[in-house]
Amino acid sequence: NIDNAAEFATYIKGGTFTVGLIIIAFTVIKSFALVFPPAVIFAVSGLLIDNLWVAILINFIGVALSVILPYYLGRFTGKDMLDTLKEKFPKIKKLDDFAGKNEFMVVYVVKASGVIPSDLMNVVYGAMNINFMKYFIASNIGMLPFNILFTLLANKGDLSNPYSLLYVIPIPVFVVIMSIVVKKMTKEKTNENA
Repeated sequence: NIDNAAEFATYIKGGTFTVGLIIIAFTVIKSFALVFPPAVIFAVSGLLIDNLWVAILINFIGVALSVILPYYLGRFTGKDMLDTLKEKFPKIKKLDDFAGKNEFMVVYVVKASGVIPSDLMNVVYGAMNINFMKYFIASNIGMLPFNILFTLLANKGDLSNPYSLLYVIPIPVFVVIMSIVVKKMTKEKTNENA
């Protein structure tokens, strides 16, 4: 919950460099918790770091590092887990089948939607054997709108009103534009392979 960010921020002390390292380290460690929402960490950065761009950059580095370890965990140990999940959840089987042709788009859409827990999906993408570079780039682009939104709200906005139109309107616009670009890239790639 975004309201818990202010309370969470009281536990982190130090200058910008120290706070940045703590946030990055926590983001990487949190990637194995599977249930801790990244929005809270983004907001904590916005609360504790005065410079908005530095806070966004710290969050971006944290996200970039946090997607690596779970991916490789899934890659090397997750095949059995993926088979079990496919049996229990037909949607994961459909996702696995669909991802074979559209790896970048699948990762981007799931990350940008924020519907499925991001950390759990990192392990699943590794188990699905999705190309690492496509996964890495799509993950970072997909999480960028949330990084910007929650860091901005905490840094400049009012955390009690996270739906402030001043800050929220650019985020869906960015997601739509990126989705169109990614879809076009995927279509061109499919046409090249055909």
